[in-house]
Amino acid sequence: MGAYLLKRTLLIFPTLIGIMLISFVIIQFAPGGPVERVIAQLSGSGVGATDRFGGGSGGELAGGGASSQTGQGGADAVNSKYRGAQGLDPEFIKSLEKQFGFDKPAHERFLLMMKNYLTFNFGESYFRDISVIELIKEKLPVSVSLGLWMTLVTYLVSIPLGIRKAVRDGERFDTWTSTVLVIGYAVPGFLVAVLLLVVFAGSSFFQWFPSRGLVSDNFDQLSTIGKIADYFWHLALPLTALALGTFTTMTFLTKNSFLDEIRKQYVVTARAKGLTEREVLYGHIFRNAMLLIIAGFPSAFIGAFFSGSLLIETIFSLDGLGLLGFESVINRDYAVVFATLYIFSLVGLVANLLSDFIYTLVDPRIDFESREV
Repeated sequence: MGAYLLKRTLLIFPTLIGIMLISFVIIQFAPGGPVERVIAQLSGSGVGATDRFGGGSGGELAGGGASSQTGQGGADAVNSKYRGAQGLDPEFIKSLEKQFGFDKPAHERFLLMMKNYLTFNFGESYFRDISVIELIKEKLPVSVSLGLWMTLVTYLVSIPLGIRKAVRDGERFDTWTSTVLVIGYAVPGFLVAVLLLVVFAGSSFFQWFPSRGLVSDNFDQLSTIGKIADYFWHLALPLTALALGTFTTMTFLTKNSFLDEIRKQYVVTARAKGLTEREVLYGHIFRNAMLLIIAGFPSAFIGAFFSGSLLIETIFSLDGLGLLGFESVINRDYAVVFATLYIFSLVGLVANLLSDFIYTLVDPRIDFESREV
């Protein structure tokens, strides 16, 4: 197992570099960019997602460049590679390229980026006066809250429900719960979110839950118990909207895992020895059936954590990583885009490695070293 884990660990780095390289190449062919965004602001046609936050360094830069406009016809030829740059001072355009790092060839920019990222130096956001790492830390509580609690709630509900469905396979309970789960899976989460918001957090029906934010405005003034209650009070509706669809996959995975084990010969032998159904279920079947589910917990958490629940965050006014990623792409804030991609990819690769390690802890009979990596 040690040799396998070492190989997997060493493979993380080339895999990570490959992910970043492919993404970097795609970005090079994408229309627009930070320079074009500033130029669009100068022409009055650039409205990015961060404009609703009051702008940033890009707005200041655009304002400073307005005085650099010139009527020289030679500037149009110099600036022809940027749409809308005609009439602007070529020196101003060069200063923009230098600020955003586009004065260097693409391969140099990629190598410099990876060199900095290996030391977790992510630089500063292009259009917000804050470092990328601080920006991510600022949005992290929302994503941690949604990802962690959604995963725990999903496991706590789906595993007991899946076990009961397996034990009562084909009965009425199994049929109607399957119907409910399939309907819940088919309904988009954002529609559930809107429904919950209108019914339980609006003025039309009930005002039982808050409609926005992760905590109340007076959170710091509350007692410890009050802070905990306020925190979960705000999370109730977003978690319900997020987790409703995830129950289906985990529940059916649990049910099918238990059904596979129930039909095996060792279960028949255990029953023949006079063991009760509860002893057979939890003493013999449970460990084997739960192998895949328990070992997959790290990956499930990371998937929920980094799934970027953009619509849910927007509906409930939760400023998390999902909204940050969307706004960064819209605003061409490549510093944030590549930094979040690097962090998410690294954590995801480590989580997959951790899942394999948990497999061996749950069932030592599994030997990954005999497999091809």
